[in-house]
Amino acid sequence: MSDKNGMLPWPADDLSSYGPVQTQPLGKIQHFVGRVMQRNWSLIPHVTHHDDADITAFEQRRKAWNAANPERKRSLLAALVKVSVAALQRYPRFNSALSADGKTLTTRRYYHIGIAVDVPAGLLVPVLRDCDAKDIDAINDEIARISEKARTKGLAMAEMSGGCFTLSSLGHIGGTGFTPIINAPEVAILGICRTRSVFLPDAQGQPVLRQLLPLSLSYDHRVINGADAARFVRAIADGLERYDFDN
Repeated sequence: MSDKNGMLPWPADDLSSYGPVQTQPLGKIQHFVGRVMQRNWSLIPHVTHHDDADITAFEQRRKAWNAANPERKRSLLAALVKVSVAALQRYPRFNSALSADGKTLTTRRYYHIGIAVDVPAGLLVPVLRDCDAKDIDAINDEIARISEKARTKGLAMAEMSGGCFTLSSLGHIGGTGFTPIINAPEVAILGICRTRSVFLPDAQGQPVLRQLLPLSLSYDHRVINGADAARFVRAIADGLERYDFDN
């Protein structure tokens, strides 16, 4: 029999009948995150737009800055927070929230950015508040502090609430693209994968080695159209390419 939504019941197979198994509880955090992800995936019509940011010059400037300022090294993720805020300011629809009945759109006038953190017990998303009012050094320090706290002591619900837009980075692991699940009531989330080196033709048609950063934007298609999503991702990519480390 199916449930009230017409879905078939979960398979009740005895896996031990096929061979040895081990059973253990899923864990409180993972169980909660799983329920949130199931709700968000089921209720939000997700579309994912993929693009690359050419960060060749950005990385050259960043590494030069870090070499000259070893006590204030700056990360790619902190810069992504700053360019994401600029993109949200340019395209405020991405800084909105849709009501539960789908009839009302509320646009935020603040800029709180969530950072997905992989912890042993599951996934946590601490929120960095008022990122428009903080410089890259303050954001860099806050990312390091809150990520360490998430991995060691855990976070209070208040530290994971009120986000406008979320960044989910797999760059330290790998991948060429993925479909991150939107963190409701947000309407978009940006996935970041590992930078890859690719030969591309220059103005004379000669191959030049470039560093490309894969970006994957999942968005709520009830609120955001594909063309706007493409423009938003290009705004982030262009922001990185032009990022000035002297400011």
